[in-house]
Amino acid sequence: MTRTAPPTTIAVILAAGLGTRMASGRPKVLHPVAGRPMIGHVLDSLAAAGVARVAAVIGPDMPAVAAAVAPHPTAVQADRLGTAHAVLAAKDEIAAAAADDLLILFGDTPLITPETIARMLAARRAEAAPGIVVLGFEPADPGPYGRLVLDAGGNLQSIVEAKDASEAQRALRLCNSGVMVMDGARALDWLPRIGNANAKGEYYLTDIVAIARADGARAAVVMGDADEVMGVNSRAELAVAEAVAQTRLRARAMAGGATLLDPTTVYLSWDTKLGRDVTVGPNVFFGPGVTIGDNVEIRAFCHIEGAAVASNTVIGPFARLRPGADLAEGVHIGNFVEIKASQLAAGVKVNHLSYVGDSTVGARANIGAGTITCNYDGHVKSRTVIGEDAFIGSNTALVAPVTVGAGAITGAGSAIAKNVAPGALALTRADQREIAGWADRFNQAARAKKAKAKTKKGAD
Repeated sequence: MTRTAPPTTIAVILAAGLGTRMASGRPKVLHPVAGRPMIGHVLDSLAAAGVARVAAVIGPDMPAVAAAVAPHPTAVQADRLGTAHAVLAAKDEIAAAAADDLLILFGDTPLITPETIARMLAARRAEAAPGIVVLGFEPADPGPYGRLVLDAGGNLQSIVEAKDASEAQRALRLCNSGVMVMDGARALDWLPRIGNANAKGEYYLTDIVAIARADGARAAVVMGDADEVMGVNSRAELAVAEAVAQTRLRARAMAGGATLLDPTTVYLSWDTKLGRDVTVGPNVFFGPGVTIGDNVEIRAFCHIEGAAVASNTVIGPFARLRPGADLAEGVHIGNFVEIKASQLAAGVKVNHLSYVGDSTVGARANIGAGTITCNYDGHVKSRTVIGEDAFIGSNTALVAPVTVGAGAITGAGSAIAKNVAPGALALTRADQREIAGWADRFNQAARAKKAKAKTKKGAD
């Protein structure tokens, strides 16, 4: 087939489902998988496959879904009368695109890959130019799925719903995913011809195969993996999708040069970036927005989200990096340390039981055990600045806004509410008093009281 320009595609994502089985006030397609709404994964796969023009079909009163797909346009399916009816809700966008191909996907199938989308488009654009290309798969249990019936030449002859299938058709293992691509120039001729003469009175997109074949068009099948075409309709299915996504993400991380000591206990987000020779211990959780440099050690039971970690850094165990944590090269974050919205320069050490929030910490500063930055007064958050080479003694409370100068020291147990000059010592401890013999007298009296009580109890 001769073309004068590269073929174009418009994708329509069906996302109007109520998701009643989710038992949620949140639209189904906005439930997250690997830290991202399901429909976001579909959009990302389309972009990676080179499909830039997209429209989503949503239900009434779904502004959150419209916001999630923006800047792509949305069309509203006011009455949910089947998949073909849903596609026709976007007929204005389809007509305006005048694309060579119309690709139909679902907002609740977050695992579909760019590679599969590209294979479907390649099949549509092949020399045989089928009018319809359907994504098929072979599940472990084909029972509830519609079957794809092929003719002797391997062309798609029909799609038969499981409840309407004959015994021979139910024995087929090739099933319909619902994802398809069709001739964009003929789609708006075929779609309105789909009827609703069935038990549910709905307009099924699967009927388009018979209409296209009646018009002389071929229909073909491209195979996909059962996992990637899985639709999510319940919390249980959401958990299955999450498990599949995590398996993919872990494999990608390890292929990229990271070591996961116990991969099944490490949870990654869709955008987690791990550098080469990163070692991740057991039970580590990465929320969205994390970038880890090379040669970083992340010890067990850490929680990291919205953070940037440079190379040669050590984190944990039992550390938490919250959004805005920005760690430069060679930083050490120890056990039960929390960092939030703070920049730590190269070589900083926060090794034990500390909270550093809304702070800027200079190079090589050492923050002792039990230190906290008091950054919130109940109304506003203020910043703490700690200069390079400063030493913050154990159990110091830094009451923001406050600055500790370069090379300064704060004494253990101090509450620092005023700026500390560079190179100075600041401490707020009360003078130590010593009362000779007090402890001996206290202990003697306490033992005598305890013995008297024991004697009385025995007499009773």
